[in-house]
Amino acid sequence: MAEDEELSEDDYRRRSRRSLLVGGLASFAGYRGWRWIQDQPADGNIPQVLRDGHELNEAIWSALFDEDRQARTFSRESASILRVNGRHGIREEIDLDAWQLEVYGPTGERLGTDRLDDIAALPRHEMTIEHKCIEGWAQITNWGGARFRDFMARYADRLPDDISDVYLETPDGQYFVSVDIETMRHDQTLLAYENLGEPIDQLHGAPLRLATPLKYGIKQIKRIGRIHFLTEKGGDYWGQRGYDWYAGL
Repeated sequence: MAEDEELSEDDYRRRSRRSLLVGGLASFAGYRGWRWIQDQPADGNIPQVLRDGHELNEAIWSALFDEDRQARTFSRESASILRVNGRHGIREEIDLDAWQLEVYGPTGERLGTDRLDDIAALPRHEMTIEHKCIEGWAQITNWGGARFRDFMARYADRLPDDISDVYLETPDGQYFVSVDIETMRHDQTLLAYENLGEPIDQLHGAPLRLATPLKYGIKQIKRIGRIHFLTEKGGDYWGQRGYDWYAGL
């Protein structure tokens, strides 16, 4: 129809009825699809069909993982202090001088206790990367700290060869994550104690947090209090609430 041709009243009514019918059918189909998903057997607090989708996503991204691949880095001048988004496990301030990091093996045996000076004694690395939130926002920030693989090396002689995951939790146990060992051993996974060259403050996870551009922010736990090396997949705060356990980028 030409742009300057006006619709007759009958044509307008027919098109309006057609649009209403199409829109109604689409809404009904969407509702029925949502109800079908909700009626599926649940696994890990979400319908099995969505859990299957998460596991497919994990299988694809873990298969594509390359330990030599580096996430994009940026100039330090482009970085800013990371916005605060969520305070699970860090709602109350703690005595930083009394903080310590407890380390456990796969059978629950205590391997050791570290203070911040022990972590800072490891080779220091700095990176300016893009922190991505699963809510959809992203921000360039700068972290300084020790590579997790250097920290892990201190306990290597007391760990089995089949470590597959690392479980980390806050001192109060209110927040916890489990991360695959390939990501934890990557060059760009830090036990961070600095943000833009200054000690991390308590709102951002002082004295020690996980920082990596390979995972969404939900995996980058703040105020680490305990680390468990595991030979199987561990628990995860948001994974138990329906989110993707792998959360890879």
